[in-house]
Amino acid sequence: MEKLLAAIRLVESAGDDRAVGDRGRSLGPFQISRAYWLDGGGDPRRYDSDVWSAESSGAVVLGYWRRYAAAALSAGDCEKLARIHNGGPTGARKTATIAYWSKVKTAMAQKGEI
Repeated sequence: MEKLLAAIRLVESAGDDRAVGDRGRSLGPFQISRAYWLDGGGDPRRYDSDVWSAESSGAVVLGYWRRYAAAALSAGDCEKLARIHNGGPTGARKTATIAYWSKVKTAMAQKGEI
């Protein structure tokens, strides 16, 4: 999952751990909102400080996937996981997340990961 996380980080923030997006609602290297942070098992008291950390935010992304996409995580289904990261728990079924997956897949291919 490290390779997928690296590609998502590249797509979401171009590797800028201090990135701010979605009019200030999505923060850090993985562009995580407070709601996502909580859903992924992040400590609510640590959001404001830890969302900027690739390590802490990456752990929250994994927690989010464990909660909403355990089978995809177990199977290593990168497409489903990326689309859920982008579109929420039902993101893998949303046509709007197809383009996002394409970007992540391209980022992974550029790094020789797929």
